[in-house]
Amino acid sequence: MTSWLVVGLGNPGPAFASHRHNIGYRVAEELARRMGVRLRTARSMRAEVAEGRIGPPGPDNERVILARSRTFMNETGGAVKRLLSYYKLQPPQMIVLHDELDIDPGQLRVKFGGGDNGHNGLKSIRAALGTGDFYRVRIGVGRPPGRQDPADFLLSDFPASARESVTEEINRAADAVESLVGVGLDKTQNVFNS
Repeated sequence: MTSWLVVGLGNPGPAFASHRHNIGYRVAEELARRMGVRLRTARSMRAEVAEGRIGPPGPDNERVILARSRTFMNETGGAVKRLLSYYKLQPPQMIVLHDELDIDPGQLRVKFGGGDNGHNGLKSIRAALGTGDFYRVRIGVGRPPGRQDPADFLLSDFPASARESVTEEINRAADAVESLVGVGLDKTQNVFNS
């Protein structure tokens, strides 16, 4: 029985692939690699989807649906609602992976529920589901320097000098998802919320 939907937020297409706003997509890719599965387009759900098991090999590890919306960030909610309905899951069985301006790069926070904090992907999901009661892995990208518009900052690439630290952050966020699925929120927060 599937017990989790894990959704990486981002914008589809190669032009957006290395943007800060797409770090959730990249964590989903890393989880797919670890699970030994490939994300494949499911047109009827407007998403890329893979099914597999998370955690160490064995019969007790959790079955998950891994997904990335094929819509733009501010229209993510419709795809997420469709995925939950198709797999007969409820919002509290979902983990959303997303960038977070209010957390410094290299840091992350795991939480359940809350508002959207101005994040268009979360805003769309909350509007479509009528609730914010789902898990989030909030991946720090920090605030833009000077007076740079936050939208421009999020829709720009990480600097080349940060490539290694971004890879570490992606791996750590994937570790946090595995922990959340395996041992629950409290233990995961104790380890990962910095």
